[in-house]
Amino acid sequence: MTRGTSGTTVAQNNSAAAGSYKESLSKWGDAWERFWFTPRRPHLLCVMRIATGVMLLYCHLVLAGSLLKFIGPNGWISNEMAQQLHDGAFGNRDWARSYLWRIDSPGLLYAHHGFTLFVTAAMAVGLLTRITVPLTLFLQLMYLHRLTGALFGLDQIVTYITMYLAVAPCGAKYSLDAIIRTRLGDRIETSRRLAWLFPDSTASVAANICTRLLQLHLCVIYLFGGLSKARGETWWNGLAVWYAVSNYEYQSINMTWLSRYPAIISALSNVTLFWEVFYCALVWPRVTRPVVLAIAVMVHGGIAMFLGMITFGSMMIVANAIFLSPDLLLRRDELEEDEEQAAEVQLADDEALVASEVELDRQLQNPDLSADERDKLKQKKQRIREAAERINRRYQALKQREAKYEARVKKLRQREAKIKDLVEKRRARKGKSSDSDS
Repeated sequence: MTRGTSGTTVAQNNSAAAGSYKESLSKWGDAWERFWFTPRRPHLLCVMRIATGVMLLYCHLVLAGSLLKFIGPNGWISNEMAQQLHDGAFGNRDWARSYLWRIDSPGLLYAHHGFTLFVTAAMAVGLLTRITVPLTLFLQLMYLHRLTGALFGLDQIVTYITMYLAVAPCGAKYSLDAIIRTRLGDRIETSRRLAWLFPDSTASVAANICTRLLQLHLCVIYLFGGLSKARGETWWNGLAVWYAVSNYEYQSINMTWLSRYPAIISALSNVTLFWEVFYCALVWPRVTRPVVLAIAVMVHGGIAMFLGMITFGSMMIVANAIFLSPDLLLRRDELEEDEEQAAEVQLADDEALVASEVELDRQLQNPDLSADERDKLKQKKQRIREAAERINRRYQALKQREAKYEARVKKLRQREAKIKDLVEKRRARKGKSSDSDS
């Protein structure tokens, strides 16, 4: 009898452990799905498209001033040398390729660059972004693989951002595409191709995936950048910032007066190192995110203003904006629409939960339940009560909105009747005036 009871207890404990393990996996799975596949508005990505497109256009305009010196047949780095930097002649072989290695005609190079300027400008103004953004990325890669040895951090960050924007509906707002979509009107609703070519600004999974990929990419950049800094001594002894501000090659504003305040120099070096290493952890919690982003603005703003790297510093600030909420750019009606959609999703979940109450009550009546299983069912029972309360609050809120709507309709009808009365009186006065004149 004792052995049987002991065996039953062990089995119940194993069953409870398995249930707890499955519940934990389910929670992690739900969190993973919410992280990647929760629809998001594209407004922030549309702003980033403008900033990135303008910066790319600026870079290509600068390149146009010395185009043949950079990518011409007799340039500073020849076509053959650029190809050898990737084919394994001087190191590890990679998969980078560029058809610019094989173009020697100056006229063809200028024509190609003119086409690149047009496509990049189209990305900036938001014209046919479903086509021009991926095409901008392709052209950018062709230039990067040809300009190997003459690249800068700016080239990398604008390429990263363009790569992720290529999979997002980044032309849905603040673009010519949005204007064209409005002009097309009902034709958009009847044509899937036009609806894809000119996307709307509703929340989408593609916008969220683009956001998450760029967020994670930034975390990787800062983590490895910080670990690289941590391998040297100057970031630990506090001299790194001094070496940067005292370097005349980068100096745009004389900051050597900081030598009178070594404690400030040391603190700036150590805080920057700590911030960069732990950015990937501290940027996610809502409590620490504002501090992390504020430091990002100060660090990259300082690089832009004091070290002469205005373009790079500005684009890094733009990249960090990916952690801002798109709600900051939404209109009131769009916010209300998102809240309504979220409420509908929550209502559907609550309805499913409340519908399981009868089955739950039946399970609680089972005398063979273990203590752990009974506690879990009671916890679920509490969640059902909370769901029922939310449904009731939702109902009361809708009743209040309905009452306000009816009151507003009543006022509008009263105003309409008043205006109609005034119009009829005016017509009557005009009629009497015309009769007296005749």
